[in-house]
Amino acid sequence: MLKKGIIYKSTGIWHLVKSGNIFYKCRIKGKLRLHNSKSTSPVVVGDRVSFILDNENNSQGIIIEVQKRRNHIIRKSVKLSKQFQVIASNIDQIYLIITLNYPITFTQFIDRILVTAEAYRIPLNLVFNKMDLYSSSEKNEIKKLKNIYELIGYKCYKISALNKDSVNKVSKSMKNKVNMIIGHSGVGKSTLINTISPNLMIKTSNISDLHKQGQHTTTYSEMFDLSDKIKIIDTPGIKGFGLVDMDSNEIKNYFPEFKNLNGNCKYNNCLHLNEPNCAVINALNLNKISESRYKSYLNLIDENSTYRIK
Repeated sequence: MLKKGIIYKSTGIWHLVKSGNIFYKCRIKGKLRLHNSKSTSPVVVGDRVSFILDNENNSQGIIIEVQKRRNHIIRKSVKLSKQFQVIASNIDQIYLIITLNYPITFTQFIDRILVTAEAYRIPLNLVFNKMDLYSSSEKNEIKKLKNIYELIGYKCYKISALNKDSVNKVSKSMKNKVNMIIGHSGVGKSTLINTISPNLMIKTSNISDLHKQGQHTTTYSEMFDLSDKIKIIDTPGIKGFGLVDMDSNEIKNYFPEFKNLNGNCKYNNCLHLNEPNCAVINALNLNKISESRYKSYLNLIDENSTYRIK
């Protein structure tokens, strides 16, 4: 019997598919595994699939087709890797959880995810977490970062994930949407979800005393149904986020602050590196563009020319 459903959890061999209000444990048909050898998995959370039930066990099935994805978030984790990982698909918006320390979220990491979200036209919100733990100087640093990203069009929130009142604005913005939560281990992704929906009781962890980094508790991406028609995709903590298959001319178009300036450069194919009469460099010198954002851009251009996946 043919059924259609959505992938709620993918653990390698088995995939949890929701069809109607029933969950089925499904495997992948062999041909699907071979369809894209560069991907770590042909099926990811958020995928809409067709599957047939097992003749001997009606709670299990075989996925025979994956529908075309509306969008997805993709990365390669190491520079020399030829494989890439699609983290989730068919996403309405992303929430990138950021902490100033324990663990540190560097601006280059933020900007890499922003570029990927821009490439796949997925709205992204920045959530600065653990505001209750910061000193006055650290709160000023958050204020500066928030200003940088709000000026170029990104919605920003300041929260303490354990405090229900502080996350209300975030949860309200999630209604009737598929929301992906992403960030380093230990930034409070699972804590945020538990605060929004305490009944889930997703496992959380402490920060490592040795490395001052988060420890993985979410092993696989998983989708949850919350109240107010909120769907949340919880993802494992990510250390590195490499771009996949973007050329330099594409990358420059995924920095919103460059868009209105690209046409003002002397050369149409200007990459905003050291070309004469470059409108972006001129704006940088006038402090109209953030220096940290421009450094992220240079880093991506350099990495792209060296490690781009073919």
